[in-house]
Amino acid sequence: MRVLVAMSGGVDSSVAAGLLAAEGHEVVGATLKLWGGPSDSGCCSVADVEDARRVADRLGIDHYVFDDTEAFEAGVVRPYVAGHARGWTPNPCVACNRQVKFGLLLDRALRLGFDALATGHHARVAVGPRGAELRRGRDRAKDQSYVVAMLGRAQLEVLRFPVGELTKAEVRALAARWGLPTAGKPDSQDVCFIPSGEGREGFLGRALALHPGRLVDVDSGQEVGEVPAVELVTVGQRRGISPGGGGSRRYAVGVDVARRVVLVGPLRRALVEEVALTGWTWVDEPLTVGSPVLAQVSAHGTPRAGWLAADGVRFERPERPVAPGQLVALYDPADPDRVLGSALATDRRAGPPSAGAGPAGERGDDA
Repeated sequence: MRVLVAMSGGVDSSVAAGLLAAEGHEVVGATLKLWGGPSDSGCCSVADVEDARRVADRLGIDHYVFDDTEAFEAGVVRPYVAGHARGWTPNPCVACNRQVKFGLLLDRALRLGFDALATGHHARVAVGPRGAELRRGRDRAKDQSYVVAMLGRAQLEVLRFPVGELTKAEVRALAARWGLPTAGKPDSQDVCFIPSGEGREGFLGRALALHPGRLVDVDSGQEVGEVPAVELVTVGQRRGISPGGGGSRRYAVGVDVARRVVLVGPLRRALVEEVALTGWTWVDEPLTVGSPVLAQVSAHGTPRAGWLAADGVRFERPERPVAPGQLVALYDPADPDRVLGSALATDRRAGPPSAGAGPAGERGDDA
């Protein structure tokens, strides 16, 4: 089998390529040049490309670099900036997987005559009664099924996740045994196109105008403080929000960028019973309204029990909110490792919140 392996320069994709080569497949490595601006972290730096090339040399496989900077800019960076401009909190890694790795690169692999595309994600593709299924990685602490939960069965049929059956310790042990230069390389934790010394505020400050915002109590309608940039506030956020009376904690309940207002209140006002969703994807057939689900709202969050509503998911009990723009991955309550599908959290309001209104319709993320 001819397999194109997406090699980011990290240890997981390095071992993925090594495992496939050891199985006797014809393996070719591909590293994506995604970001033309300054970067010193993630999978976009010059050092990462060089690490991938050195691994390919060690494994004795061909290695190519594809320049996809325009597609990355259009499909990941611009939506990230535009999302913050409207008060949303997009997940750029999810967008990159959807638009670039399992969109553009997968299409390219098939057009070039490869039988499959492989990555170093800690997830698993299994064969179920109806065909390919997406499942959590064996190492629950490193599971990445959340960030690939947008994949459908047709894509899964031609995808391989070789390290999904291994723990991270086993991955590093294999890399060391094979003498791969990435064996001890730390995992990337940052957004690849944001320099580590700049941070989100610095990057977005160059990309769009940031405006100070007023903190308005959701119950009284009174102004209780301010934030330096309303575009950087995430619904559900506590950090940077002025304490309430008696020093009690306040949370961002709603963000109105147009009016430069952040509604704040105690935790009970931030809790929600449901999350509105849009942009549904399903591994198999869509679920029907009322179907039980486990909803995971962040990469390593605890799944929340609920059921499918007409336009989202309703939780069994009030939960911390999910920020608009964030992915919600759905798992099977009867088989919690099996991914059912995914969607993006949205804001169902017809218009922006008024300064004194309650949080109806607002959705946010833990921060």
